[in-house]
This record gives sequence, structure tokens and C-alpha cells, in this order.
Amino acid sequence: MLKTIPAVAALLVAGTLVLPTVSLAAESNSVRVSYADLNLASDAGANVLQRRIAFAARVVCEFEDSRQIPLEKAANLCRNDAIQGATPAYEQAVAAARHGTVTVGGAAALIVTAR
Repeated sequence: MLKTIPAVAALLVAGTLVLPTVSLAAESNSVRVSYADLNLASDAGANVLQRRIAFAARVVCEFEDSRQIPLEKAANLCRNDAIQGATPAYEQAVAAARHGTVTVGGAAALIVTAR
């Protein structure tokens, strides 16, 4: 029971970092993904950021009925493109963290955009 409390708390924190920006996705097709709470110098922190980027890509590339095969293919291409577009910012953030560069507050974020 005590082990599940930190896990639930971590999910709540992650949700608060991504969900407020999700509402903006319908208007602008981009999502701000914060990593201010992550230690990107660790593999675990970098993996969490990758999952956040993938989630943001799903959000910005959501089509009305993506169960139809043509729309599903378009959604997958959009997601892959959005992830590739965020990859340079991700790599820069991880490299900076692993070389001791500190990013403070609101600057510790990247943008995932649908093209």
C-alpha cells in the first residue's frame, strides 16, 4: 500500500505538467512538455521525457475518427513527424543535463508540434 502512494503521486504530477497544455492542442496543434521535475542526467528521467513527448504527439495528432485506415495512417505519420521534430530539443536537453548545465523553471520545456 505504501509503495503505491509514491506511484500515484508521480502520475498526478505528470498529469499536471502535460494536461494543462493539452487543451491548447486543439487550437494550435502544439503542446508544451515540461521536464522541470525530471533529472535528465539519469536514464530514467530521459525515458520519462520520451514518454511525455510520445503522449504529446498523440494529442496534437488526434484526428476525429482515426480508426479509419487512411486517417490512422495519417495520424501515425503525424505522430512520427511530431516526435522527430521534438528530438533535437530532447537531445539538447539531455546533453545539457548530463554535462552539468542547469535549466531553471519554465525554460525546462520543449514544444511538440503537428505539421
